[in-house]
Amino acid sequence: MSLSDIFKKPDGLTAKATKIRLPSNLRDDTLKFKTIIDNIEDGVILIDGQQVIQLINPGASAICGWPADEATGIGIQGVLQLVNDKGEPYVGNPFGQVFAHGQNLRVNDAYVLTRTNKQLPVNLSLSPLADENKKVVAVVTIFRDVSKERAEEQQRIDFISTASHEMRTPVAAIEGYLALALNDKVATVDKRARDYLEKAQSSTHHLGALFQDLLTSAKAEDGRLTSHPTTVEFGGFLEELTNELRLVAEQKGLAVEFVVGAHDAAHAQGGERIIRPLYYVRVDPDRLREVITNLFDNAVKYTAEGKISIGLTGNDKIVQCFVRDTGPGIPPDDIPHLFQKFYRVDNSATRTIGGTGLGLFICRKIVELYNGRIWAESDVGKGSTFYINMPRLKTEEANKSKTVSPSEGA
Repeated sequence: MSLSDIFKKPDGLTAKATKIRLPSNLRDDTLKFKTIIDNIEDGVILIDGQQVIQLINPGASAICGWPADEATGIGIQGVLQLVNDKGEPYVGNPFGQVFAHGQNLRVNDAYVLTRTNKQLPVNLSLSPLADENKKVVAVVTIFRDVSKERAEEQQRIDFISTASHEMRTPVAAIEGYLALALNDKVATVDKRARDYLEKAQSSTHHLGALFQDLLTSAKAEDGRLTSHPTTVEFGGFLEELTNELRLVAEQKGLAVEFVVGAHDAAHAQGGERIIRPLYYVRVDPDRLREVITNLFDNAVKYTAEGKISIGLTGNDKIVQCFVRDTGPGIPPDDIPHLFQKFYRVDNSATRTIGGTGLGLFICRKIVELYNGRIWAESDVGKGSTFYINMPRLKTEEANKSKTVSPSEGA
């Protein structure tokens, strides 16, 4: 049975379809399917194994600007032209990926270039259709115009950015006056008043950190996050940073170790040094420091006893570092949401420990600036591990980039 047998048009005109065998459950209730597809607002396009359009609903026609009778029989790339936010061709072929891997695919960062050359932001969901032999014979693409949502999100980002920037100034002034009031050379206060002032100073500092996180997250979302990437030898950078962070954990009675190689490899503590490969990456060291420090501080805050491990390993393409703790762990249902904005795990620990819910979101945005990936794994009651994968520079590339580095030439 062909697609034209399934989706016959009311006027008797049928799609110029190639012969495709679909699962038997799709051959029933044809009229109901046709009615639903024609009346939903989202765009629906069905393509065959040659990526030729066999079905396009009115919603898709309205978004793309292609009437159904003209679009049917044309390659998907000619009708649903995907571009990036700069109007350049979208990298990769999501339709080909679904045919190749046979898995659902979501695309949330693409734009559709309409027939009138208008650029519309869209969210796409691509699903494979397989025959009885589990061979992908067609792909259904559902997409929607998200211009309104993107505009509203941008308004929220702009508001947060402006409000955070404006509120940082009076908060900084309050912090300054509180510091003066607590300075014995400037003012004299009794013990009770000093206790009040110290609490006020602590709260004001927390408020200032909140505004800074809000401002940073807004910049990360709209691409204004400053970054000055240079070539960094990850191993030396991470070992030095571990030694700087060590004191915070040790004051809480936690041990700190720097692990090199596999998870069970020998480790270095204190000033001990071991031989290891050179792992070069191209990042802004200040931004990378921000990420590692945030992960380490979280590990210290939520770990009552045990140790914090900062590790490094990799292969010829990837450099991987991790921050592991022996804390209470994270429930499986919470792990997929950890790097979302304002998300915090709801348990007794998070209720007593302050936080904005923005730290991990900012970490993800920074890591993605350098084509990296960050994720978490955890066992409840045994601890958590946060991993970061970064593209590794070959030594020759690293040496070449170092010779022309602006910071080194300054």
